Amino acid sequence: MVTTVTRGTCVSIQGLYVKDLANGLIQVRVGDKLYVGRPVRTNVEAAA
Repeated sequence: MVTTVTRGTCVSIQGLYVKDLANGLIQVRVGDKLYVGRPVRTNVEAAA
């Protein structure tokens, strides 16, 4: 599944979901690199 994470206030990274981390961040893969960031909430999640 493609997932978007943010790193800092300006950088967004979209990649394949890898796993949830214990600290609330998630890991995504772009090519052969792994990135960790805060998940971007969808409109459905934000409305709930």
